[in-house]
Amino acid sequence: MRWPHRPLEKRTNATTLGPFSFAPSQSWDGNDGSWSTFIVRVGSPPQDFRVLPSTEGQETWIPVPEGCTATGDPSNCGTLRGVMPFNGVAGSGFLVNKSSTWISNGIFTLDLENNLGYQGSGLYGFDTAGLQIENSGGLSQTHQVVAGIASKDFYLGIFGLGPKPANFSTYSDPQPSYMKQLRDNNEIPSLSYGYTAGAVYRNDKVLASLTLGGYDASRFQPSSVTYAFGADDSRSLTVGVQNILGLNTLNNAVRLLPDGGNYFLIDSTVPEIWLPKSACDAFASAFGLTYDNKTDRYLVNDTVHDRLLSLNPTITFSLGTSSTPNSGPTQNIVLPYAAFDLQASYPIYQNATKYFPIRRAANDTQYTIGRTFLQEAYIIADYERQNFTVAQAVFSRPMPASDIRAIHPPSANSSTNGTNSASSIPVHQGLSPGAIAGIAVGTVTAVLLIAGIVFLFVFRKRKQHREGETRASAAPAPSSDSTFSEDKKDGALYAPNEVSGDTSRHEMPNHFVHRPSEVDGDTSKWSGAGMQEMDANGISRAEMEGNGYSGMYKGQDGNNRAKVHEIGDGIAYHELPGSEPAAGEKR
Repeated sequence: MRWPHRPLEKRTNATTLGPFSFAPSQSWDGNDGSWSTFIVRVGSPPQDFRVLPSTEGQETWIPVPEGCTATGDPSNCGTLRGVMPFNGVAGSGFLVNKSSTWISNGIFTLDLENNLGYQGSGLYGFDTAGLQIENSGGLSQTHQVVAGIASKDFYLGIFGLGPKPANFSTYSDPQPSYMKQLRDNNEIPSLSYGYTAGAVYRNDKVLASLTLGGYDASRFQPSSVTYAFGADDSRSLTVGVQNILGLNTLNNAVRLLPDGGNYFLIDSTVPEIWLPKSACDAFASAFGLTYDNKTDRYLVNDTVHDRLLSLNPTITFSLGTSSTPNSGPTQNIVLPYAAFDLQASYPIYQNATKYFPIRRAANDTQYTIGRTFLQEAYIIADYERQNFTVAQAVFSRPMPASDIRAIHPPSANSSTNGTNSASSIPVHQGLSPGAIAGIAVGTVTAVLLIAGIVFLFVFRKRKQHREGETRASAAPAPSSDSTFSEDKKDGALYAPNEVSGDTSRHEMPNHFVHRPSEVDGDTSKWSGAGMQEMDANGISRAEMEGNGYSGMYKGQDGNNRAKVHEIGDGIAYHELPGSEPAAGEKR
């Protein structure tokens, strides 16, 4: 496989570089659909693996050979699980004895998707881990938390995008996540990312897009709706789903969320949409689905499949800051039937089987919007400002050129505050001279345009001038940012500082406490695992560039709700009172 050439850049800790555009692997993998993957390399010398980004996880997981030894496992089990050849030989997983930098830590349970019934243990340790194959301009970090996984619940490995550290009973200090270490080493401008899963059915297979420390503005339609992180730090990307509408289905137009809206977690780790049973029943009727009790999945027979392809129905998710229908600002994300036209294979089914990616949720703690949704949606998560945005993904023929933009931290100078200032710092992927010239020309053009507007404005008739001033005075003033000065490991007490300025200040309550519960792991055998524990200490707030503003989100008591930042051009919204996100507990 040929890797696109990217010029290498010298990196130093003295200067924060721009966002890192993580190039996809060019491959489509998975036993529950066809997904655009990314390559991580682990160990010394490096062993390469194709993995999926996890918006809910924060560690790097890769398959180990023990996951390909069961009766019935195909001969190319390792390849199917994303294991790439090592030293020219196809493998079945990570060979710890071949890495000179591997430090074993023991066996711990995989603390991810437990509420959805996912199970397994991981062989945990520390090793050098890099992004993309060697000599491709990727990043690399030493002493990273790595788990070797045998469980087929997680068929492909994952690359965690979350910033929370990992706590082990074998270590007294939290171990930083990959994203947090990139930020601490000034490799990315902020704890943030932009991601869309790509779509194998679009054009000639549109690959995924993942930007660390920023986003790719070319991959989505601008949205003016921003969501505050959920109060439960294990369900940060919680969004209100007010309605799901099916058009041109077997039952024509139909509401697919009949019992009303609720809050859902956006989680790219899993493929399906986890819904109330009433919603699953509505989907089954509208799309002619058959429920399989053995696998808890919905199947599509050939006759119905052909009919659906002919009808080409669409499914629209109406998202909002509230789950109450028709309240507050909303954002519609439209998915074609092709996004749900998936196949499941071994070990879910012995042979490839058409299925529709919805699952029955036992309760609201399982309400989840999985990777299927992110084929047609772009998510921007900003951990330093505790907010995120979901926008409609863009597909055109040909696809537009990348437009990588940085998300600057709250402490950034006002002159670089805003998502349009990506050109103020270099981008990791390496910009061509033409792109740099284009940015420069665009900047000059913008300055001249602004100057022209100011000139016309000043010389307008007095009456128009007064009207303009009246409109300007009605606009809300931006709030100043709050930053954190303390991150105490004993109790994880977060003490925010106030930022001085002429505008209003928003202060986080000083009672945010993360309460970990450690369970000693038995490292003597693979299945006798202790709990591997995740922590959320030391997360600061981050803002996406623009003229918007963000405050702080307090919780369920209604005080200090986040004033959210707008991205790009949007439409006006009229906000009505609505309930705040319910915090689902993860035990």
